Amino acid sequence: MSLSSTEPSPFELDGPYVQYKDGKVHVSYVAPGEDGTMKLSVDSSVSVTDKSKIELKVATDQPGIFFTVKLQEKITPEKSDVARAKKMLIFSDIEGEFGSMRKFLQANKVIDDQFKWIFGDGQVLLVGDFVDRGKQVTEVLWLIYSLEEQAKAAGGYVHYVLGNHEIMNLSGDLRYLNAKYQRTAQMMNKHFMALLGVDTELGQWFRSKNVALRAGDILLVHGGISPEVSDLDIDVNKVNKLTRPFFADSLYSYPNIETEVLMGDNGPFWYRGFYRKGEDGMKKSSIEVDNALSRFRARHIVTGHTVLADTVSMLYNGKLFNTDTPHAKGKSEGLYIEGKEMFRVDGAGNKFRLK
Repeated sequence: MSLSSTEPSPFELDGPYVQYKDGKVHVSYVAPGEDGTMKLSVDSSVSVTDKSKIELKVATDQPGIFFTVKLQEKITPEKSDVARAKKMLIFSDIEGEFGSMRKFLQANKVIDDQFKWIFGDGQVLLVGDFVDRGKQVTEVLWLIYSLEEQAKAAGGYVHYVLGNHEIMNLSGDLRYLNAKYQRTAQMMNKHFMALLGVDTELGQWFRSKNVALRAGDILLVHGGISPEVSDLDIDVNKVNKLTRPFFADSLYSYPNIETEVLMGDNGPFWYRGFYRKGEDGMKKSSIEVDNALSRFRARHIVTGHTVLADTVSMLYNGKLFNTDTPHAKGKSEGLYIEGKEMFRVDGAGNKFRLK
């Protein structure tokens, strides 16, 4: 990656973008050239058989500081139903704010200052909307990607549940995309959707993810579970099996009513009905929460998607937790679970007991 003599702002940089074409792996970056203007460069182009030799260099929010990423050997669909770990950290809605995520993970002892996993056999569960709006979306994604493999090596796991903004990016709804990424797409002479296509590493990786996950007795979805979804009488495995082929669909034409419901406004990554206001609204929401818990055989539901406060919110006697906080305003929080105890944790690593 060729840079100008003056260290560029990390918010100007973009990449890497990894594409597979004609049996080769092409790695592209956007960075200032010698004249200071932003330029596209192909840092490496090697045979797919040498994929393991590639080491990606990814910018951070700190000028001159990068972390490295090795490409995963194989990408396969994630499991929909997993065991619950002894310690779990759950958060959502980073929306391209790499600095906020970095500080939050470091403060809560998930990663060290070298971006290495130090959370042992714990689980980090991400409940959607890590893309759009911010200026360091690519960096956020590569950090998650990197931590997945590091976590596995330590006996832990990173689970990434997709939100509506991930689905929007994949399907070409770019209303909230930062202009920086449109510029990158233009420099690569591609539509932005192509940067997340099936012939790209991040595109394949996204398509392996879930929109619903059950971790022991905890159900995780970005938005919520509507009555329409509860009435489908399907489990989390079926939810993901039906939706995964349509993450990048821009025609909104589905083969059956189940998929149409799951991919629509009342689907798990769009629905906001759990968070009605007023006594009558909350009674209705409480019934929907109970129905969802019964349908998916869970004791707790965790969502993002809807900002209720600057802190993690617990509702309905611990049946429902909301983790969407305004990270861009320096208000990062997450749900921390240790054994049977639940806490909210903030960007300074402070723990506040919830239950």
